[in-house]
Amino acid sequence: MRDIDRKTFFMPVVTRIRQWMDERAPGLGVLVRKHYTQYYAPKNLNFWYFFGGLNLVVLANQIITGLFLAMNYKTSAKEAFSSVEYIMRDVPWGWLIRYMHSTGASLFFVTVFLHMFRGIMYGSFKRPRELVWILGMLIFLLLMAEAFMGYVLPWGNMSFWGAKVIISLFGTIPVIGHDLVEWIMGDYLPADATLNRFFALHVIALPLALLLLVVLHIFALHEMGSNNPDGVDVKHGPKGNPWDPAKPIDAIPFHPYYTVHDVFATLFFLTIAAFIVFYTPTFGGWFLEHDNFAPADNLVTPSHIKPQWYFTPFYAILRMVPSYFGTPIWGVIAMFGSILLLMLLPWIDHGKVRSVRYRGLGFRIALGVLVASFLGLGAVGAGLVGEFIPVWFPRADVTLWENAFGRLMTAGYFGFFVFLWVYTRFDLERTNPMPERVSSET
Repeated sequence: MRDIDRKTFFMPVVTRIRQWMDERAPGLGVLVRKHYTQYYAPKNLNFWYFFGGLNLVVLANQIITGLFLAMNYKTSAKEAFSSVEYIMRDVPWGWLIRYMHSTGASLFFVTVFLHMFRGIMYGSFKRPRELVWILGMLIFLLLMAEAFMGYVLPWGNMSFWGAKVIISLFGTIPVIGHDLVEWIMGDYLPADATLNRFFALHVIALPLALLLLVVLHIFALHEMGSNNPDGVDVKHGPKGNPWDPAKPIDAIPFHPYYTVHDVFATLFFLTIAAFIVFYTPTFGGWFLEHDNFAPADNLVTPSHIKPQWYFTPFYAILRMVPSYFGTPIWGVIAMFGSILLLMLLPWIDHGKVRSVRYRGLGFRIALGVLVASFLGLGAVGAGLVGEFIPVWFPRADVTLWENAFGRLMTAGYFGFFVFLWVYTRFDLERTNPMPERVSSET
């Protein structure tokens, strides 16, 4: 045996496969090393940085389970509901796949909301990571559209009426609104054409766009490097690692350190997800609404039409803005404006400090108001506020108090952005001293 053959023979299989790939696709190995094995992340990343990786785990779950559900789903108003029942009752393990998909949809928004909150708290949207933030917000918008269309597909009674209400909002657009609603539905009411279009978008178009944006989001992040709880840039070059100046002293390779770190977080997360799937898949009507276990009926309106819990804060904003001239156009503008303001956050916040650890007291209070307002709007949109008012209280007064509370929460939500712009634009913030280097504390 020649020397070169002997060396190749005793070489580990993984190494041989890697060399074979590098010879035929050298750019692929460079890509893996740049974005995974040799990507350096700050050494002080904490609990809040788990949720980016968990988003990828849930995304993979949604794609895989959605693929199996699509194999037995019928895109017909007459057969859609029955096909879902068939999946639940007759397809082997169909009930598990359906519950994994429905639970995954809600857990996706849990991790996304926490991921966004971490970005706001530690200033991950600030220069030079504006593009990372914008791509993340586009992912959030696509995810909302994907979730809405997926919610319609089971064709339960709440799916039907939810589709009718949400699509009808486009009717508020001047001139083209009425025609746009008919074009989206493909009919005068949600029907076969609506299901076919939503199925195609939910299964093919939006997932492909979502995957593309996720890849761009990760690439943009790795180009600029990850932010950290201190909001301090990692030192490079002469100020970096004295043994190897090319390696930053305040950062560690993502693999294997954060890979192992994320594996434990993923296992813990999957344990919680499995508990929900096997013991309480409807989560008391929050993940799967009780009205959606009845087939769609355009003659029977549910007693309370409300969206899934992850849409309730934005739905509450829509409700809390009064209608003028018989049209909810201002509520629709406010609802979409609440998302647009999040996207414009890099240009609203002119603060010189990124992390909440070193920002002024005003920012910390405003951030608390934002969180409280968002949760309060969610309670209003879900109809929970009236449950805390005694039953003997006059119903008209209940509505009055609910509207007053909802409008207060709406003012708190929008007030955060107004206050932040004034607070930082006119240099009113008094920040705390920042460390010169990334600290070891998490």
